[in-house]
Amino acid sequence: MPTSNQPLRAALVGCGRIAQSHLEALAHIPDIKLAAVVDVKSAAAEAVAEQRRCKLLNDYRDPTLLADVDAVILCTPPVTHYAMAKHFLSNGVHVLCEKPLTIASAESQELVELSERAGLKLMMASKFRYVDDIIKAKAIIEAGILGKLILFENAFCSKVLMKDRWNSQRAQAGGGVLIDNGCHSADIARYLLGPIQSVQAEFGISAQGLEVEDTARIQFRTEGGVMGTIDLSWSLNKDSESYISVHGSSGTLHIGWAGSRYRQDGNSNWVSFGTGYQKVAAFKSQLDNFLGWIRGTEVPRITTADALASVRVIEAAYAAATRDNWLAVARAA
Repeated sequence: MPTSNQPLRAALVGCGRIAQSHLEALAHIPDIKLAAVVDVKSAAAEAVAEQRRCKLLNDYRDPTLLADVDAVILCTPPVTHYAMAKHFLSNGVHVLCEKPLTIASAESQELVELSERAGLKLMMASKFRYVDDIIKAKAIIEAGILGKLILFENAFCSKVLMKDRWNSQRAQAGGGVLIDNGCHSADIARYLLGPIQSVQAEFGISAQGLEVEDTARIQFRTEGGVMGTIDLSWSLNKDSESYISVHGSSGTLHIGWAGSRYRQDGNSNWVSFGTGYQKVAAFKSQLDNFLGWIRGTEVPRITTADALASVRVIEAAYAAATRDNWLAVARAA
């Protein structure tokens, strides 16, 4: 393990879309050295390896990799996360894994226990925990400015053609939009409101003819009694400046893509805060936090308990979606 004066040697496993955001962030972090890239599609990895002048491998199990890295960033489809994370944790390597941590909560629990026994760091990537507006919103909520929290609303809805993406293939993703974007939603809700106690979910009309759901709605209740709704879709746009709204007994708060604001009851003026969603900045902050956690200079903003909770919420939502527990409204005679 490198000292605080030496860069952390990292490998990027998977060179798809999300990996590009990690690469952009890594370019701004001199204390993390990209030592290797791993991808079964050599063309994608070759371009990164040539540009970053690092080692190129096409199999994460290559024994030469273990000698070259202290940590890995897993950017592969969800069904691979368990086996890959287990391999690296079993061989003394810290793991930052893209969401979801695993498909099944039992697998996540096993990885958490493995990391703890090995004294290694295991973090699920959750970029929204590192968005300044969301961090500021949490501080506003905890200060009691909104009063007693009552209702939470979140929408991640945008039209994206998914037919040719692995995210829409159940065998690789484990599901559709619910697991793909719902992981973020569940973790944001936990971060802002506290643990989620119960969930209900349903799937919408299939607009793209995928083998998985392309629209879903989650309803939940936190341990503190806050009600929440989450709308997720690859097939519709919700024309709204905000993607999160929190309503309390004394005010309302909106978190938006271009900026955020809150207003207390009895005041006609909105108070603006934050500059909106800055993707690269969030990824950089996340990697900085991961590095600081490994070095012992920071506490993780997302813990293994948070990661496990996210997997459990989505697992419960899928189970709920399969149950027909709607009550029919009586029709007039």
